This record gives sequence, C-alpha cells and structure tokens, in this order.
Amino acid sequence: MTQAWMIRAGRAGEREQWALKNGVSGGGFYEVADLTAATTREEVAARVADVFAGAADGKLQNFSAQLWALRDRISTGDLVVMPLKNSPHLAIGRVTGGYEYRTDPDPSLRHVRPVEWLVTDVPRTAVKQDLLYSLGAFLTICEVKRNDAAHRIAVIADKRVDPGARPSEGKFTAIASKSGPAANSTKDEPDSESEGIDVEQYALDRLTSHLIETYAGHKMQYLVAAVLTAEGFTCTVPDAGPDQGIDVLAGTGPLGLDEPRLVAQVKSEAGAVGSPVVQQLLGTMSGHQTQQGLLVAWGGLTKPAEQIVAQNYFRVRVWSASDLLQAIFRNYDRLPEEIRTELPLKRVWTLVEEPG
Repeated sequence: MTQAWMIRAGRAGEREQWALKNGVSGGGFYEVADLTAATTREEVAARVADVFAGAADGKLQNFSAQLWALRDRISTGDLVVMPLKNSPHLAIGRVTGGYEYRTDPDPSLRHVRPVEWLVTDVPRTAVKQDLLYSLGAFLTICEVKRNDAAHRIAVIADKRVDPGARPSEGKFTAIASKSGPAANSTKDEPDSESEGIDVEQYALDRLTSHLIETYAGHKMQYLVAAVLTAEGFTCTVPDAGPDQGIDVLAGTGPLGLDEPRLVAQVKSEAGAVGSPVVQQLLGTMSGHQTQQGLLVAWGGLTKPAEQIVAQNYFRVRVWSASDLLQAIFRNYDRLPEEIRTELPLKRVWTLVEEPG
C-alpha cells in the first residue's frame, strides 16, 4: 500500500533546490554517519545516541524515529511532499529507490532517498485545509496518513486539485479538539499528527482560506486597492467586466497622476498563473505609459511565468497569497473599517518552537 511522507529541506529551505535538481529527498542530520549497515531501529538509535550524548531522551527518540523512517520505513513507490519555504508551493515526488548515503563534501547532503519529482509548483491554495494542517508538522521526516492523505496527494500530483477525503477512507481529525499525539502513533512511527504544528503557517493557511472565501472574484480587486491606498497610492478600480488586463490603476500625488504609477492585475484562482498573463500585464503597462506593474497571483506563478518576471525585475512585482497577507498585516490599522470588520485579526505572541 502506497504511503505518503513529508520530508522538509532545511529549516529555511536551504536544501530545496539541491533536492529538486539532484532528484533526492532528505539531507540534514549531518552529525550522524552512514546508516547503510544499520538494519534495525535499535542500531539507528545507538548511532544517534553516540553523536548526541547527553541529549534529552525525547530528542534522541525523535531523531532516531525520523532517521529510521528514512532508512527503512519509506518504501520505493511511496509519495513524498516537500513544502517549499521560499515559494507558496509544494513539490511532490515518488520514491525510486532505497536509502543512500552520498559522498557529498557537505555533510548535510548525505542521508537521502532517490526521488522522481512529479510536480514542483503545486500552490498551497490548491490544497484543502485539513491536509495543509497535516503538512504543517514540525518534524523534518514524517508520515502523512490522516484524511486519506496518500490518495489525495497522488491526485494533486496528477491533476493539481485536492479531491478531499473519500467517504470510505475519511477518518477525519478534528483540528479544534486536537490536544495531543494521535492515539495510534508511536515513537517508532512518527506521523504528522504526533508532534507540534507550525502555528504560524497554520494561521496563514486559515487566513488564506478565509480571504479567498470573503473576497472571491472581482471583490479581490477592491481589497488590493485598499492595501495600495494604505501604502500611499490613489487607486481606481474599473467596473466589473472585461478589464483588458487592468484591475487596479494606482498613482501618487494629489490627483494620483504622479510617479510612481502602476497597473495591477489580480488573479484569485487557486492555480498558478502562466506566462500569457504576465505578457498581458507588460503590454498593458506599455499601453498606459506606466513603468511599474503588480501581479497579484493567488496561487503563484508557473516556471515560465517566473522567468519572464525575473527578466523584468525592475518593472514587475508579484504578490502571492502569502505576500498579500503580509501587505495586509503591515497596513491593517490603515485599512477601511469595512475590511477590518470582514477580516478581523488579532496579533498573538507565541513561543517559537524549532522543528525536530
């Protein structure tokens, strides 16, 4: 039976491009030597204990369980999800072989599984909230098994749409009532429900879901205009209908005619925006004699679109869903009361937990 696993690529995503380029998943745990000859979990635990002498039992058990999963529990044909820290996307791949210990000069790039990356730019906005919650676990390596996860991840890799849990398979986890490890989890079997969740990412995902429900379609243009107004622009939003690539016109000065001036295009669909949209924005900018363009791409960009944006670095900026949220946060107190009522936010301080 195919299983699904989440394998992160560094606390700051520092191994993401390496993993994608080299067709692998894993890395990290650089203190631990080659595990090829460690054929039991106890042998893995012994090697972990040797290099982390004096560490708390919980840390030793945590590291041992994750490395044993990478060494043995993950099977060829299993699915791997890598949440990308440096973009609003997920990468999904299929494991193609057993554990390998590479001879890379960088010791953090040695413990790996070979992976065929099936898709590398699935927008987080295309994934339903319950599955995103499971992908928010702090663990570096863990199984994702709740709510029909393996089937859904396979469908997402193929169709870029989350079908949700099948009725016969949906053993739903009530997020609001979760207060501890999953009842059937053990220290030998780390899964996404058995450890702490990245509260910040979970909150951002919840806000993203609420935002798109509240400001779907043409209404999103008014939210973007309100944010730009809070940042010092004078904005005009065309009436609903064919917009010819114009969703917001923004300028500065008393009449909104001064530089900087920009044209904004707003795409609120969950999928990644392609290069034709970027080309249309560039054409609209030329037609309206503006030097700057803003593309609000709720689901991010495809690779070809990213390349065009990179070539126009000093002309175009892109806001994904997370970028728009950050713009809302920094301007929240200056937004209209109507928006603050529809999007009630409260700043909360919480203890920072580091992933294990």
